[in-house]
Amino acid sequence: MARPGRIKSIWGMVWVHALVWLLVLFALFPVIQVFGISLRPGDQLYSTHLEIIPQGATLDAYRIMFTEKPFFLWLRNSAIVSLGTALIGVALASLGGFALSRYRFKARGAALQGILMTQMFPATMLLLPLYLMMRKFHLVDTLGGVMIAYVATALPFCIWTMKGYYDTIPVDLNEAALIDGCSPLQAFARVTLPLSAPALVITALFSFMTGWSEFMVARVMLTSRELMTLPLGLESLFTTYQTEWANYAAGSLLVSVPVVVLFLVLNRFLISGLTLGSVKG
Repeated sequence: MARPGRIKSIWGMVWVHALVWLLVLFALFPVIQVFGISLRPGDQLYSTHLEIIPQGATLDAYRIMFTEKPFFLWLRNSAIVSLGTALIGVALASLGGFALSRYRFKARGAALQGILMTQMFPATMLLLPLYLMMRKFHLVDTLGGVMIAYVATALPFCIWTMKGYYDTIPVDLNEAALIDGCSPLQAFARVTLPLSAPALVITALFSFMTGWSEFMVARVMLTSRELMTLPLGLESLFTTYQTEWANYAAGSLLVSVPVVVLFLVLNRFLISGLTLGSVKG
């Protein structure tokens, strides 16, 4: 006969699993709904019915996005901006975080507080000064200007992430490399950077996401249709007189595919990068 404590434990696990599956379904329902909208035939684009698989379901929306819309142009522009933002963000955040973690200088506390305070303000508050600055340097309506703006908004969080992770790496390792004849830069490149791979992945992914999904800054900075990124391209499907709902839904799902793949590939780095950098070991 099963013990009462064991039965209670089994029922507790059942309720936990049921709750988890309920939350999973709750999270997946909007995605499934968008997928159903992307399958609508042309004569049901403006239907208000919410069935998952519509009558006469078709993949025409995906064909239109690939053949009749400049989807690959939008994809190229977004890839350039996002990869550039990730590379620059990782380079600057890795150096800045290391300096704030390892070196003690007079303005260190003020620098840390200043970086933290920038997170209190939304990026939309920076649109006007950013636009004026980019116009002065002739970077308006260029992918480089958008890239610089994204790096500026993502860098404070990335620096804090890198600093927190560097704090968990023993200083003795760097000192041992210096004793063995390495220069400070060589010790940083050969010892510290390889050990901070999870934090570098977090920084790169956050910077990439900043450039991949951001809309407002790109909407202000970019005016040429040939420079549209994916969010701007999807926004162009909305017009004054009609909205291409099926095409918009198909494009939304296609845009999310690279991000989902990145999260799946880098999953093992994400957990360690988000936890180990939160405390000083």
